[in-house]
Amino acid sequence: MGGLQEFIDSINTEYDAVHRNFEDQFWGTKMALKEGSFSTEALIKTKGEMEGFLADPTRLEQTRKWLSSGEATAEQTKTLKIFERTFGCYIMESAEAKTLREEAIQLEETLGAARGTMKLGAELPNEGFVELSSVGLRDRMRTNADEAVRQACFEGLRSIGPFVCSNGFVEIVKKRNKMAKSLGYLDYYDYKVTQAEGFGKIRLFEILDTLEQGTRKRLNTALEQLSSEKGESALKPWNTGFFMAGDVTKKLDPYFPFEKAVGSWARSYAAMGIEYKGATMTLDLLDRKGKYSNGFCHWPQPAWVRSDGSWQPSVTNFTSLADPKQVGSGLTALATLMHEAGHAAHFANVVQPSPLFSQERAPMSVAYAENQSMFLDALVDDAAWRGRYARDRAGNVVPWDLLEEDLRCKQPYEVFALRGMLAVPYFEKALYELPEEEVTAERIQSLADDIEKTISGRPSARPLLSVPHIISDEASCYYHGYVLAEMSVHQTRDFFLKEHGYIVDNPVVGPTLTEKYWSPGNSANFLDLVEGLTGAPLTGDAWVRKIEKPFDTVVATEKAEYEAAVKAGPKVTGDLDLNMRIRIIDGDEVIADSADDGSFTASASKFERYVCNRFG
Repeated sequence: MGGLQEFIDSINTEYDAVHRNFEDQFWGTKMALKEGSFSTEALIKTKGEMEGFLADPTRLEQTRKWLSSGEATAEQTKTLKIFERTFGCYIMESAEAKTLREEAIQLEETLGAARGTMKLGAELPNEGFVELSSVGLRDRMRTNADEAVRQACFEGLRSIGPFVCSNGFVEIVKKRNKMAKSLGYLDYYDYKVTQAEGFGKIRLFEILDTLEQGTRKRLNTALEQLSSEKGESALKPWNTGFFMAGDVTKKLDPYFPFEKAVGSWARSYAAMGIEYKGATMTLDLLDRKGKYSNGFCHWPQPAWVRSDGSWQPSVTNFTSLADPKQVGSGLTALATLMHEAGHAAHFANVVQPSPLFSQERAPMSVAYAENQSMFLDALVDDAAWRGRYARDRAGNVVPWDLLEEDLRCKQPYEVFALRGMLAVPYFEKALYELPEEEVTAERIQSLADDIEKTISGRPSARPLLSVPHIISDEASCYYHGYVLAEMSVHQTRDFFLKEHGYIVDNPVVGPTLTEKYWSPGNSANFLDLVEGLTGAPLTGDAWVRKIEKPFDTVVATEKAEYEAAVKAGPKVTGDLDLNMRIRIIDGDEVIADSADDGSFTASASKFERYVCNRFG
């Protein structure tokens, strides 16, 4: 069967090709691109080819023969082991399971296409029906002063649940569960978490239960405080976000100009020593009809080191749904950029001898993937970051009084976000534990309502059935990763603050993350990586401590960091080099390309002009 290195090279090259074919179709269909041969049928076909490659039992058999041959070097053994782990996640011994999976994927893609063309929006007072994306609906709920508008937008979000349940989701749930049970798992959730994290559903919820039980009292206290301070109507799902941040969001808006978001992200990353090892990144930032309803970051080209020592840089596609005219859009865009660019930095810096170390599907830990992006997007909320980077168009720094007001609106209620994150995995757990005869559209919708009330204490401002992750095969039973990642974010922040005193503009941050978290890719276990960087096993202690910290203590700390930040200013102010090519597009239109514009800074400036000319 040829030599060992020949076998390794063939796996790497062939996987690289089928991976790219699928990802190109994924991007083209989700972005509703007109140029190119993109279709739901081609997406299903290329996904089947990629998963068929990974699920070929012959490749697993050959891998195990080479592992037992005694011929492999240490580097080759490491590569063979990632082959074995990856193939093991996709190979199904059961013909029934294979058929069920194929049927579920067909239904999922059909539902995804229907969801993409759904006439989503709200019946607004004096305007009639106005089409809005899910992001647009949530933005108006958070910022519009008219309660009737906010309630209409909430009802718009609620309409997603009945739509998905009547367009195939019920059958998808049944087929997913049948498939998982035919393979010996408790249910589909148990199957997904075991494949991604290496431990089962029971262990996962032992971890999550400690957070859920440990924050119930804080949730009740926060709900009582919100009702006492803002009135009982503040507990209505369309009012909570507005009462917590509506006025503050408007006041902050001038200090986060949408068109400046790309430059602010880049300068912040550059100051922390983060770079992209020659990657190409395509950004599609603006909302438009037909575009996929959630931000994401994917890699049509994984980064890896070929056997001849040559480096294959990553190619990244990421998207958001920004409306520059909407109040708060600049801050939302910035947070999305910091998040998705964190994913991109991670995957650009995986330095391993196979693309299977740097692809984002199983066996990559969901928590591992999300930890990187969430650690970096959290910086936008820090006074240390805002004091350096939050400036209006005239260059005036955001005033401290406004940041203190923002803290006063949000800090006592941070438990809401924690519980909101927990609600998704608890819903999916309950969903896939339903007896098959109970899996109906009505039962699914009532279950979602029940979980919202149990975990969040009231109906959620983001209805569970509007969360796009639950529909997608790849992202379903995935959301727990955000919870585990958030635990690690706070633990990692504590490490940097204790060891180095600060995070924002600290040039130690990028190299440390690269060495300890990013470079290993799928070669290491998430829990081991966190302990390797922080020096302690992963727990939720740091997160809970933050939520329970007295408000006056938080204000004093943040004010001191703000004053130091204003005095220091941004570390990187002129040209910058993230060692990457950036392309900024709007669907088929190319807005800026650093390969043509000459530099990252030139492309960021070109994007600024485009936004100002188009949106005013």
